[in-house]
Amino acid sequence: PQRRRKRAHNGSENVKRKSAKAGRSSVRRAGGSHGKQRHVEAVTLFEVVTMGRSAMQAVIDDWLEAYATNRDSSLLDLISFFIQCSGCKGVVTAEMCQSKEDSEVMSKMVEELDEDSVEYPLIQPGPYGRWFHSEFCDFVSVLVAQCQHSVIFDSYLMNTLISLLTELSNSYVRAFRHTCTLAAVKLLSSLAGAALSLSVSIENSQKLYEVQKTKTMRQKSTLQLERIQKKITELQEKRAEIESMMDIIFKGVFLKRYRDVLPEIRSICMEELGLWMKLYSSAFLNDSYLKYMGWMMHDKIPDVRLKCVLGLQGLYGDPVLLPKLDLFTSRFKERMISMTLDKDNEVAVQSMKLLVLISKTCDDVLSPEDYKQLLQFVYSSQRPLAALALAKKMTYFHYTDGLMCLVCVRFQLHKHVVYLVDSLWDCGGALLKDWPALTSVLLEDPSSHSPEQAVLVEILVASVRQASEGPALAGRSGAKKVSGRFIPIYETHDFWALYFDNVCSLMMLFAENTQVCINSVLELHSSPAVLEAAARTYLSLCGEETAGCSVARAARDSLVHRWVDQLTALLGDSLEGDSLSADEEKTGEILATLKKLRAFHNCHDLVRWNLFELLSPLLSVESSQGGALPEVLLEVLQCLCYSMLWSLNTSSETLTSRKAVAQRLQLRLFCERGHHCLSHSDLSVRQQAFLAVCDVLTAHSYQLHVWDPTSFGPLLYTPSPKLQRALLTFVCMHVFVGPDCDSQCMERLEDLHKRRNLLAAFCKLIVHGVLEMSMAAEVFMYYMKYYNDFGDIIKETMYRTRQIDKIESARTLVLCLQQLFVRLKREQESGGRAHPGVQTFTSIKELARRFALTFGDLIKFRECVVMIHRNGIEFVFQEFSQTPETPTPLYLSYLTILSEFSSKLLKPDKKTVFSYLQKHTAEHIIDLREECWQPLIYYRASLLTVAEGEDAVSYVSSDRKLYLPNRSPFPKQKLEGTTLTQYFMSLLSPSTSCITLNIDASVLSTANEEDDDDTVEVEL
Repeated sequence: PQRRRKRAHNGSENVKRKSAKAGRSSVRRAGGSHGKQRHVEAVTLFEVVTMGRSAMQAVIDDWLEAYATNRDSSLLDLISFFIQCSGCKGVVTAEMCQSKEDSEVMSKMVEELDEDSVEYPLIQPGPYGRWFHSEFCDFVSVLVAQCQHSVIFDSYLMNTLISLLTELSNSYVRAFRHTCTLAAVKLLSSLAGAALSLSVSIENSQKLYEVQKTKTMRQKSTLQLERIQKKITELQEKRAEIESMMDIIFKGVFLKRYRDVLPEIRSICMEELGLWMKLYSSAFLNDSYLKYMGWMMHDKIPDVRLKCVLGLQGLYGDPVLLPKLDLFTSRFKERMISMTLDKDNEVAVQSMKLLVLISKTCDDVLSPEDYKQLLQFVYSSQRPLAALALAKKMTYFHYTDGLMCLVCVRFQLHKHVVYLVDSLWDCGGALLKDWPALTSVLLEDPSSHSPEQAVLVEILVASVRQASEGPALAGRSGAKKVSGRFIPIYETHDFWALYFDNVCSLMMLFAENTQVCINSVLELHSSPAVLEAAARTYLSLCGEETAGCSVARAARDSLVHRWVDQLTALLGDSLEGDSLSADEEKTGEILATLKKLRAFHNCHDLVRWNLFELLSPLLSVESSQGGALPEVLLEVLQCLCYSMLWSLNTSSETLTSRKAVAQRLQLRLFCERGHHCLSHSDLSVRQQAFLAVCDVLTAHSYQLHVWDPTSFGPLLYTPSPKLQRALLTFVCMHVFVGPDCDSQCMERLEDLHKRRNLLAAFCKLIVHGVLEMSMAAEVFMYYMKYYNDFGDIIKETMYRTRQIDKIESARTLVLCLQQLFVRLKREQESGGRAHPGVQTFTSIKELARRFALTFGDLIKFRECVVMIHRNGIEFVFQEFSQTPETPTPLYLSYLTILSEFSSKLLKPDKKTVFSYLQKHTAEHIIDLREECWQPLIYYRASLLTVAEGEDAVSYVSSDRKLYLPNRSPFPKQKLEGTTLTQYFMSLLSPSTSCITLNIDASVLSTANEEDDDDTVEVEL
């Protein structure tokens, strides 16, 4: 909709009135020179809304002058304004308002002016709707502000306006009900402001009256006292009249609309009710009105509940209003607490803010049990909600009390200290960043190692990590995005200069030597988290920029060398030929040592210890002859994978011909052993073998691409066809499977995460050229069936392969569709039970439609789309020999699927493809009366959707061997300037949305070809 379009209605009285001219002149005065440049001429009050508040005030002043002269005509303009704001294009005439009285007149207007107002100005999308809402509310407030000292008390304007809005707000037409309800509640808000001004004037007059009364008899003036008393009486009468108007609007509009079926209307009512109670508390802030706020906190729409909570925040934030809220607080406290668990995040956050506000202003409202319940939100997934959970307590705690509070929270609620620190970072950041004080508390009693000290250490570490890495925690959303580069605090000199002594003291307290401490921990523990932390610690200590890195490297090498010697001795005693004989104790030692080597091999280059030759024999051990446990094989596969990755990472300076040959032999051996593990009985071993083989092959492909061609490079290795087929079979059998219905939600998520990793590893092989691009066809065919689980991965694979070779990528899509179609045909011919890998014809057609949507740029992918059509036509008609037993090609219905790509053809290409189709169909007898030829009819029509009339002529006349009947059951019809496709579509019922054209017994023929006119006669 245009923001400044005219709505001049013929017959409207305000077009003819002279006051309109005055209104236009006032608009020009308000708009200044800018208004002259736009040449704005306001014809109706509705157009005033488009001109801003300054023009609005000027036009309303002129309207008041016109109202004083002819109030009926001016009031008619105001009525027309609200009707037009509702989106109605009708005209309100004087006869309509003079024919009947009051409510009957309003009912008559609703009956006569109900129109198709599905989209009225208030619900227009985009900025126009928001702008109109603001300007419309301003108009109502300016109208009351300009009238509050004059015509508002004439018992005519307000009575008529309130009656109009009340009647239209009760209309069954949504546009009238929504617009007029908003106008009515805004009118009540403006009246409340006027009543408040009168109350202030009454209070000042009463003060002046009391001052006059205290004067002496000589100074006192009886006449002045009477004048002041008369003024007070008049002001009180006006206030009473306004309060009566507000009561009428409240009972006539609010009480009927606060439970309206439209959520927007309910939100408007609750928002304005909160404003009334805060603005004019003497009349509205009591339990008779507060109960509506409490009731609507149970509304099913989040926005309505949010408006209630925001309104209550304004009330509880004013200390003067708190005594009037005691009964409401006791009645609805449980509901306000339960709203912190609201499914809408904004409602939950604002409810928590409301409770924090209540706890600050009313000390005895929330009980210890309530605080304990709210304390649990420290670990909420929403960071704004978690940050508010301890906002009040952290404000009033002293330093020591704050530390004890953190310790208590850590012990009572949860084990994840990082989430606790992240929640308190905004309100208790000063406490958490005071690291010297935290360390001083720990050093007060060095001899005692209490659980509280351990918690303080965790808090200290978590606070330093929070300051250095920011609030990016798994599973928690709502964190503020930091613009620019985030500088970790550990990179600054001040951190180490200020706290180095304290850190050293802590290290001396908990361990005399860091390396000795780590080594002792590794001797006792073998959990993945501990091993990873130790490996990363050594990685930091062994860095070039770290002081004493040589000592740390020597300690690390000594540790690894001891583990390798220990593992060599264990395997030497247990591994005999193709069998592994080890008792439970020895197997446990082998597994623990493998875990340590695997954790360190992930971070450190351990190639010089030659772990590949040590561990690779374990993969060839037959399970039937005492094979290794699945847990041992998992660690072996990961160690060998890391060993291969470190080996492939060798730089060009150190790679010699001998090393290149050895590297290629190791790569081939690893792939062969991994291929063998793909058939292992344990699922986790099969998955780990698949991931290891894919990662190593991807790294090898990357190594070949980035290697400097001027130096001696690695030797190329291509996986065997058996291995390629095994990888593809593994993906189809282990990735594209249905979830286990009996498993729990968390187990399903973990299983889905594993399957996504498997699919991503396989797709990397295709993208990096390790596997043929045609192997992606088996993956693409599951794009729609598993769209929610793997749609993003498959779509990214399509995008990457298209960047490499768009023609080959398009061939892969065609191969995918053709394979699915052939499987479906075979399943239909066999008549057996449906196979899980077979999809329905509708799903294949939908998959083709989604494939077609990926070709956005028609110019860029022109060759690809043409190739798809040529390939599809050849797929259908190639090697087809028409016989009485086989009148149509076996795969003719594939043309219906192929038609999904017709919309991506350019107009010249459509003609080319159509000619190519004619070339394949010209040799066959095609009887279009037969239902079996419908896919061909539909595909031809899709190729001619943008053709001109001569294209339709060529379409009809090109079939030289059409079967022509002697008579037709339908009359002849002429197509003048109409394409054949449009004629086909006209035969369909308007309410039908079929995929294929269902034309029974239709034969196309050209009649009277020797005629000179341009018409084409189609005989049915």
